[in-house]
Amino acid sequence: MPAMTTDARTLATRLAARDDHDLARLFDERKVADGSPWRDFFDAAEALLDAASIAHALADLPRPLAAELVRAVQGATPVRGEAAAPLEALALIDESGRPYAAVATALAGAEIAESPSSSPAPASPEHAARAAERAFTTIGALAETLIACLHTPLGRIGTGLVGAVDRRRLVDQGVVADPAEVDGLIALAETAGLLRPSARAWMATAAGAAWLREPTAARWASIARGLRAALPAGLRTAEGGWLDPAQWPAAYPLDPAWPARAAALLDQARLAGLVADDGGEPPWAAPLRRGEDADASSLQALLPSEVERVYLQNDLTAIAPGPLAPSLDVRLRTMAVRESHAQASTYRFTADSIASALTEGETAETLREFLAQLSLTGVPQPLEYLIERTGTRYGLVRVGVDPASGRTEITSADGGVTEMLAVDQALRPLGLSREGDGLRSRVARDAVYWALADARYPVIAVDETGRPETLHRFRLAPAEAGTDGRPERYATLVATLRAGQGADADTAWLGRELDAAVRTRSIVAVVVALPDGSSREFLLEATGLGGGRLRGRDKGADVERTLPVSSIVSVRTVA
Repeated sequence: MPAMTTDARTLATRLAARDDHDLARLFDERKVADGSPWRDFFDAAEALLDAASIAHALADLPRPLAAELVRAVQGATPVRGEAAAPLEALALIDESGRPYAAVATALAGAEIAESPSSSPAPASPEHAARAAERAFTTIGALAETLIACLHTPLGRIGTGLVGAVDRRRLVDQGVVADPAEVDGLIALAETAGLLRPSARAWMATAAGAAWLREPTAARWASIARGLRAALPAGLRTAEGGWLDPAQWPAAYPLDPAWPARAAALLDQARLAGLVADDGGEPPWAAPLRRGEDADASSLQALLPSEVERVYLQNDLTAIAPGPLAPSLDVRLRTMAVRESHAQASTYRFTADSIASALTEGETAETLREFLAQLSLTGVPQPLEYLIERTGTRYGLVRVGVDPASGRTEITSADGGVTEMLAVDQALRPLGLSREGDGLRSRVARDAVYWALADARYPVIAVDETGRPETLHRFRLAPAEAGTDGRPERYATLVATLRAGQGADADTAWLGRELDAAVRTRSIVAVVVALPDGSSREFLLEATGLGGGRLRGRDKGADVERTLPVSSIVSVRTVA
């Protein structure tokens, strides 16, 4: 019997002995489709030993495991030591440590050179300063990207990249200078957990929205921790840190796609200021590499000093004499439009920007209080007047739900405004109809509210009691499931394999061997138990199987024979 057939039976037996969770973990790590048409563990074993499946599994092996497996294949010796358990868990070696024949075939001729451990050299002061500057620039660009995503998620095309329209939007907004820079920025944001892809868009996460209000040093630390946590196992150390970045390109020697992925991860590390241009290690990266918590003190010493006060001007602008503290910048931009962004930033207040702040839950009082605390020069009279005038008009239009009909209800103390709404052609999709002193719509309340807000009407939303209710336009990515979904994902497949297991594995395996011999019209040596207790071997070309009998041409006697399957002791493929 060929070794591959023997391996399939051995592996099937081992699979059947695993518990459901271990099976689900194996299927997940071997990238098995949860809808695989397997009927029993023999099917599963044969599929896992298929050349394509083995190739995918080998590509995922970190360098130490790959090296141990190659040594075992080249030396025809079993795998021993710490590498044995993970390799057996991946169904690449049997319980004795022997690589399966399919694995040996895939690794024939493979060589993996020794890779001694190393530590990165410290970056020079000049290169460390450049890495700090790059980290500061990256943090600012990520913040701008998140703010853009909170209002309008970035379009995602079939390749997973940002669409051309949104690339241009980020360039026009000054987030990046070149559209080609967008991919690296989005990749880092996803790695750090700030953005998450949906079917057709990149959306900010709840963690990303909270990150926006963190100080710059905390923002960097969050990105660095996220990047470290997302590194594949082959780049991580036992202490929880990472390998010398110089070793990253060789971390997965059996994966032909790994060099490109390693280059992408190194680019993310450079964007985060964790690797300097000369390949050296900045001081703030060392604790993270060693598995310790992030320490941004040495980085912060090289970053521009942030300011917490601005100059409010009579021309309705605010000038920050340096980088404004992130939490203040985020809140100021809810009520003012940032016109320029450099060491000194300029913000402009308009009726629309103040109305937008009121829409997001601010009041005239909270606006005055915040601006008075923020300003180095007090709140100018023109700005006071703009807030007062906009606040007086705000809430002139009220949107709620009529409890009797369940339809959206629009009311206003100003009949003229109601008339304007009724004839506004931009609002025709809402299907507004007159009812009493107000208007009604079958469109949901929140959709009506945002349509009116976008049309620059002074609108507020009210709850079922008529009290104002703050609505937020921010669209966050759905939260990820917090539990391991592998057992549930593979529950049906595992149940199918268990149901097809049968009580007599030997009989089931014999049936598979006979069926395979018939399908390929193989020549097999069949040992049959005779009534007198002896046994006899027949050399047959298998031609049929059915009704509990095997049919074939006897190669020795040149006659057709029919043998009862129940009497067959063993079968061995000859040709």
